[in-house]
Amino acid sequence: MGKQEGGGEESLPPLFESRRARFIGLYKVFASTILVGVCLIWVYRVTNIPRAGEAGRWAWIGMLMAEFWFGLYWIITQSPRWNVTHRQPFKDRLSHRYEDKLPGVDIFICTADPKMEPPTLVINTVLSVLSYNYPTEKLCVYLSDDGGSEFTFYALLEASRFAKYWIPFCKKFNVEPRSPEAYFALYSDVHGIKYGQEWLEIKKLYEEMKNRIESAVATAEIPVEIKKQHKGFSEWNLEVAKNDHQSIVQIITDGRDINAVDNDGCRLPTMVYMSREKRPQQLHNFKAGALNALLRVSSEISNAPFILLLDCDMYANNADSIREALCFFLDEKYGPEIAYVQHPQGYNNLTKDDIYGNECFVINAVRNLDHGYIIAPTFKLTYHGWLSCMKVELAGLGGYGAALFCGTGCFHRRECLFGRKYSKDYRGHWNIESQKTIDRSIKELEESAKTLISCSYEKGTQWGKEMGLIYGCPVEDIATGLAVQCRGWKSIYYNPERKDFLGVAPNTLDTALIQHKRWSEGLFQIFFSKYCPFIYGHGKIHLGAQMAYCIYLLWAPFSFPTLYYVTVPPLCLLHGIPLFPKVSSLWFLAFAYVFIAKNVYSIVEALRSGSTLKAWWYLQRMWLIRRITSYFFAFFDTIKRQLGLSETEFALTDKVITDDVSKRYEQEIMEFGSASIMYTVLATSALLNFLSLVWGTKRVVMDRHSKALDQLISQVILSGILVLINLPVYQALFIRSDKGHIPSSVMFKSFFLLALACLMPIY
Repeated sequence: MGKQEGGGEESLPPLFESRRARFIGLYKVFASTILVGVCLIWVYRVTNIPRAGEAGRWAWIGMLMAEFWFGLYWIITQSPRWNVTHRQPFKDRLSHRYEDKLPGVDIFICTADPKMEPPTLVINTVLSVLSYNYPTEKLCVYLSDDGGSEFTFYALLEASRFAKYWIPFCKKFNVEPRSPEAYFALYSDVHGIKYGQEWLEIKKLYEEMKNRIESAVATAEIPVEIKKQHKGFSEWNLEVAKNDHQSIVQIITDGRDINAVDNDGCRLPTMVYMSREKRPQQLHNFKAGALNALLRVSSEISNAPFILLLDCDMYANNADSIREALCFFLDEKYGPEIAYVQHPQGYNNLTKDDIYGNECFVINAVRNLDHGYIIAPTFKLTYHGWLSCMKVELAGLGGYGAALFCGTGCFHRRECLFGRKYSKDYRGHWNIESQKTIDRSIKELEESAKTLISCSYEKGTQWGKEMGLIYGCPVEDIATGLAVQCRGWKSIYYNPERKDFLGVAPNTLDTALIQHKRWSEGLFQIFFSKYCPFIYGHGKIHLGAQMAYCIYLLWAPFSFPTLYYVTVPPLCLLHGIPLFPKVSSLWFLAFAYVFIAKNVYSIVEALRSGSTLKAWWYLQRMWLIRRITSYFFAFFDTIKRQLGLSETEFALTDKVITDDVSKRYEQEIMEFGSASIMYTVLATSALLNFLSLVWGTKRVVMDRHSKALDQLISQVILSGILVLINLPVYQALFIRSDKGHIPSSVMFKSFFLLALACLMPIY
């Protein structure tokens, strides 16, 4: 069974248990052999540096630095691997123990742009959480609209009406998922459904609602008769722009009202629309500012002890996820020390083999711990040498009680977000009902809440510092999670068999790279800030957790050794300069073992995790592309910001695509299409390796004495693997004619840069 947690008294069994992965010792032995190989590679580099004046001396020293960084990074990644922990909640015990006194839960959903995040997408997330298997009088759903769009408000109003039919339908027939769009996409035909008549009726209601919303958005006009139905539309009688508008708070459904019921006569959850005040001259702190505004507004209206944070495109996929999360918080022994429960991000639009590597198979494999193998790092070894990259399993950090806060799909204890420090005598006060709103009207609540989200409210306060989400970087969620842990709280990473939340993955390469650039830039900024784990977390969180944080924070600088490895060895191959040991040398065995052992382990791990060999290969490709593009440019943008030469920007990822882009995505054809400078770097690297492969192969084949074969075969293999990885790039440059190809302007720039690189002398 493993170690059990919870249950301070024998009469109260635990609400969850924790199990450590088995065969950790066996993995440690394997990792030790890799470490020996890494050290031998370092020794080889140091003891075989070419003498001064010899060709390739500085290229060799560069290889030493790159491989030292690879090895050091790999060592850092091992800490969380030895602490992978699986959590199992017991929701039946929770229901038996607390059914009549379950705590209130506030649900925060954030949107920012009705064009990039369509209102119909937003309300599907709203409807999925409204229909949770949880007492509706205990639920309060808040939508933060940073775009201040009356179309988003209108969509929410329509959703509140449709919810009267959707909630009882979901609960009566126990349907999953509870996002209408996802549900009807999964069950598109009434045949085989026992409740066919009800299914047809609810689908008709949904389609009619969806058409009304989309029609209003398309015509940029909401019918006058609809505007007359709710006082909230009067907010848009004033001049309202996306970045210039007053505070707006509208309670659409008041859960306190006994007359606010669904079609079966059951109480409806509270629904609140909020758009904080924005002025062009005022900083608004992006998503962190919106979430802090939601914290204050919700404390005025419902003040539930637990909060669920969701992005607008990430719908609830498990109707019992609240109950499962509460098992961790309400456990008598360990619950009081838990600040938040983070779920992995899942996606509902992945292709068969996940062409853009959006969802790492290793994370999902953590649930297979009971099958008896440890989930260790997935190494992205894409060429000779050992470019090792991995997607850290959040379960490893969770084993230290320091799971990353990823900004969505996360349940929080409210007090922790308000800056409370953990103390051993803390027991929590979740079962105390809030009395502050009982005698207050909707108008009074709305007006008092508006003052809490004005531009001036946070001035001179601790909001964004010691209270709420941390301000100052694009990934405020990671910094906030670290700050909470440094106050003494623990966090849980929970990865259930059925994914609790599903969102929309990037379906173009451009979107995927922009997203990773934003993440890596923000993470690197944290490393430079006072929240650097080795400084801020020193003596407060486990050293292993500090190291694991840095695996993410150092994505940006890791681009340099990677970029060096894909450019310098092929350039040296063109000049006939060997950078690896001869095949006949014993030193060659160290390079070969590290390369083969890591890749074979990675492939076996992927296959046992339910992935495919093709998906594994796509993931290798994407990690290479991200490093030499997204992470590379993120590094320089971070340095510019540190020097005060630029300011932090927040780039939304577009959730709307055209039909032809969607078709290519489903066919797993890479979508380029733009003249991004990142594609210039990518194309130049691809062309360089193709040229070096052709020239190197010719040199090896034409050499009569096999000297070139013995000395240069490693670099030929390296270039060969990189050529295979870049096959979609060559197709987009020279073969494809659709709109997703690489523009000719990028190709000409790449040829120019290639010519310059080939003319450069190698020292």
